[in-house]
Amino acid sequence: MAKELAKAYEPGKYEKEIYQSWKRAGFFNPDKLNTGKDAESYTIAMPPPNRTGVLHIGHAVMLAIEDILIRYHRMKGERALWVPGSDHAAIATQTKVEKILRAEGEDRHSLGREKFLERVRQYAEESHTTIVKQIERLGCSCDWSREAYTLDETRNKAVNSVFKLMYDDGLIYRGERIVNWCPRCRSTLADDEVEYKEQQAKLYTFKYSKDFPFAIATTRPETKLGDTAVAVNPEDERYQQYIGQIFKINFVGVPLTLKVIAAREVDQEFGTGALGVTPAHSIVDWQLAEDNKLPIIKVIDEEGKIQAGLGEYSGKSVLEARKIIVAKLRKGGLLEKEEEIANNLSLCYRCDTPIEPLPSLQWFINVNKSLRVKKQESKKTKAEILDIDGKTIKEIAVEAVKSGKIKIVPKRFEKNYFHWMENLRDWCISRQIWFGHQVPVWYRRQENKKTRKQEIYVGVEAPEDDGWTQDEDTLDTWFSSGLWTFSTLANSPEQIKIEDGRLVIDSEDFQTFHPTAVLETGYDILFFWVARMIIMTTYAVGDIPFQDVYLHGLIRDEKGRKMSKSLGNVIDPLDMCDKYGTDATRLSLVIGTTPGNDMSLSEGKIAGYRNFVNKLWNISRYVISNSKSVIGNLEIDKKQLTVADRWILNKLKNLIKDVNGDLDNYRFSQAGERLREFTWSDLADWYIEASKFEENGQKQAILNLVLRNLLKLWHPFVPFVTEVIWQELGVNKSIMVEPWPEKISSVECLVSSDHEFEIIKDIITAIRNARAEDKVEPGRKIKAVIYAGKQEELIKSQEVLIKSLRTGIKELEVKEKGEKIDDAIYANVGEVEIYLIGAVDKDKEARRVKKEIDNLEAVIKKTKAKLADKKFIERAPEKIVKAEQEKLAAWEEELKKLRSK
Repeated sequence: MAKELAKAYEPGKYEKEIYQSWKRAGFFNPDKLNTGKDAESYTIAMPPPNRTGVLHIGHAVMLAIEDILIRYHRMKGERALWVPGSDHAAIATQTKVEKILRAEGEDRHSLGREKFLERVRQYAEESHTTIVKQIERLGCSCDWSREAYTLDETRNKAVNSVFKLMYDDGLIYRGERIVNWCPRCRSTLADDEVEYKEQQAKLYTFKYSKDFPFAIATTRPETKLGDTAVAVNPEDERYQQYIGQIFKINFVGVPLTLKVIAAREVDQEFGTGALGVTPAHSIVDWQLAEDNKLPIIKVIDEEGKIQAGLGEYSGKSVLEARKIIVAKLRKGGLLEKEEEIANNLSLCYRCDTPIEPLPSLQWFINVNKSLRVKKQESKKTKAEILDIDGKTIKEIAVEAVKSGKIKIVPKRFEKNYFHWMENLRDWCISRQIWFGHQVPVWYRRQENKKTRKQEIYVGVEAPEDDGWTQDEDTLDTWFSSGLWTFSTLANSPEQIKIEDGRLVIDSEDFQTFHPTAVLETGYDILFFWVARMIIMTTYAVGDIPFQDVYLHGLIRDEKGRKMSKSLGNVIDPLDMCDKYGTDATRLSLVIGTTPGNDMSLSEGKIAGYRNFVNKLWNISRYVISNSKSVIGNLEIDKKQLTVADRWILNKLKNLIKDVNGDLDNYRFSQAGERLREFTWSDLADWYIEASKFEENGQKQAILNLVLRNLLKLWHPFVPFVTEVIWQELGVNKSIMVEPWPEKISSVECLVSSDHEFEIIKDIITAIRNARAEDKVEPGRKIKAVIYAGKQEELIKSQEVLIKSLRTGIKELEVKEKGEKIDDAIYANVGEVEIYLIGAVDKDKEARRVKKEIDNLEAVIKKTKAKLADKKFIERAPEKIVKAEQEKLAAWEEELKKLRSK
């Protein structure tokens, strides 16, 4: 007896239970599937969401695309592993908890380090629980048995081990250099963690003192308290005589010694063409100081206030000091000009506080030091191990992409990557916060009769003897997440070792699944994370972290605006899953996107894909409800095939080939579009409709074959609805572990092309369009005469379909050729001529045409009058006038056609 599916698909009834059934069955773990040890491995390391709250729409895009890939490769019989995880996100998480504490009247210092960290860990664990539920809600088939955390014991062992190796290789050093400092977070930031906001600022032009020979220009007069030089362009004739001279002056009460130096980077057109050099508070000036052996005077401290020792300015905020200095310059007749200019303000990416560049004693990675290391031995053959000896980590990371070992999609981002790498300066990896991986360095002071010396110990574990104190700083989050692809393939700390001065991951997972296949993430994180993973992995294990990098764009609203709470245009992916179903939400995030380009998303788009999911459900409902029994043998007898049968089977064959090619080349949207077109148009609108009128004993077997393969092709995109339908087909195992459609014997044997049914489709479409254009009532039955030429036999054989598929044809006459038929609606499909007889009620049509002519004449008259009005022509914008002229021309052409009827 035929089954009966519900009339509408209700995702809320199925999704949670289906996901749990997949987990219980162990389908996410490649070790539990019968793929065999010789099967090719396919690995994705999930970009770990920050443990700072909930997933946003950007995470949903990433998760949807990665789940498509992992389900596709799993069904292809590969050992598909998707490693899930989360990031402790040190600064972000600590900032969140500190905000909560402020609301409670507390701060981290009042709690103390241990109690504060306990509070942060509690918050991070609560966020983790929420994030896991959300990832599951999106249908992600990741292997939860291998879940990792950037701050867990195993990852901590990896971090400490790599730190020690880099220190021993001379790549990590401690020194005082200028850094990006956030006075609010009280911590350093990496260069690419600094955001820039355009603002209006005042440019002050002034002389340091009356006895200084020329003026300079700056937007920050307060930093001039620390100037040790003035830079001019060596080609600037105004200042050539002063180059090399030294001036001892009094600047608003503070003594300065200034040397005039030549620097080609100075823009002669900016300000006066002379710039004060403040080595302590400008990265560019710091480099000038090193090149010219200039002293460095620190003006601004870590709280964003003027340093002690600078007279009346000490202890004041930057803005307070600026106000006093400008007033003194004005009073002393030294201020020559004040003007408003556009200026980029440097901000902390976490709290929007203005950044202060200042010198600080920190830990750095030297990116320009050549390595002298042995080539690491590897048992893997999946990717060629990199030769890193004698190269800098910058050179190794550049070579990994230039050589093609790593491919970036879209390719245009390679240029951005190379530019960033070439301009990369030593990376500051220490942070002055409590949450994170504490720097694995310990200090101890030793005293003897002659000297008091500090010992330093760098190790994976703490030193065993007493008296040691660990460095209080923590490491940059990107240091730990930079090790993600290989550290996640260690299942315990014991599997991470240092042998012969190199890092060894002694695990079967690492040997099997590294390098990973693809890193999928947003293009905005290319430098934050992707580049650092390439740097850290090529150094640590001498291999690439991934073979491909796929970069998706940002999600914007339907007006192209960035989503933000202030605009009220944020779309919560989990809310959309609850309202429209997970499958519809996933489709809306994938179809219509291209790599590296931003995409627009609206709730209306998601609702539209909910309708499509219901269409797939209804197609399946029709096929299943018309099956007299479960069809096991889907082999097709070629001799019994109709023109429509051959057409749909060839369409299916081509669809499988094209979708395979699309998914192999990251064309997710194109694959989805092909599947949607086949499902809605080819299958539902044409083949199923045709099957209702064709007598063929194997129609149901063909429909089942097409449906089963279509469900498999759709499964990576819409896993839930395809699983529900699959179970209704009476198949014993889950669709997610079914073999992917590669070749179907009953389809592959077909040699006939599908052009015959396309001719019939075009004829039917031409008849429908002709009726619509001539406004023939839908219920009016008419006669059709077709002059078929070479297609006479084909068209005669398909008479049933031509008369049945919503053409309104009651009588059909097919001839090879004939004379033109008067008083008939004419259409053609190539050389095939179609005449529709009795389609028009002449009297009614005459009245309709006259009414349309009258309306058009009135509109044309009004428009001509408007265009003849000189005032309108003079005052209206040119594009408005042009639009009116174009409309007039179109209406006159339409009137001409109506009058000719």
